[in-house]
Amino acid sequence: MPTSASEAAVQHLRTADPVLALLLDAGRPIAPAAHEDLYLGLLRAIVSQQISTKAAAAIWRKFQGFFGPEGYPEPAALLAFSDEELRTAGLSRQKAGYLRAIADFALRDELDHAHLSQLNEEELTQHLTQIKGVGRWTAQMLCMFALDMPDVFPEGDLGIQNAMRRHYGLEETGRALLRRMTELAEPWRPYRTLASKYLWQSLG
Repeated sequence: MPTSASEAAVQHLRTADPVLALLLDAGRPIAPAAHEDLYLGLLRAIVSQQISTKAAAAIWRKFQGFFGPEGYPEPAALLAFSDEELRTAGLSRQKAGYLRAIADFALRDELDHAHLSQLNEEELTQHLTQIKGVGRWTAQMLCMFALDMPDVFPEGDLGIQNAMRRHYGLEETGRALLRRMTELAEPWRPYRTLASKYLWQSLG
């Protein structure tokens, strides 16, 4: 049995769902995610969208290089860069605009940790999707990985859909598929994040 994940979470999932119990037995232990800087997490999520991990890492290094030896893109410093200057790091014009929108949001104190930590996953997702370029999927990834919220289920994620099709024999498509997935995930509460991480792992 995995020991690095919460014992209670693993035991609950094992009891709640026999399919998931098999994945837990076959999988590698999943440690809790470290809580990260949400502002930095948002910037990295935008940089990583729709490109390979390797390309994202290269662009992120160039982007950090704009901000001195520390490499931390303080919101005011980031907003001082034009879209054209940001594009020299390999960013598209659209992504450059999204990064500036995140910096503006942070500068208006909309990413205050004390306030955000009081919100549940749905409230936080609604709050973050006010930012241009941040959709529901990106917000959910931040809830799961940057904030390590325990009960997030990203039903729109392609990897989760593929894993559930494979392990649960789902043949539905579109909204019917999302409904069926959500029903199957209901017994996983309040540990849907950990269940989702094992589903992703099962694709590897």
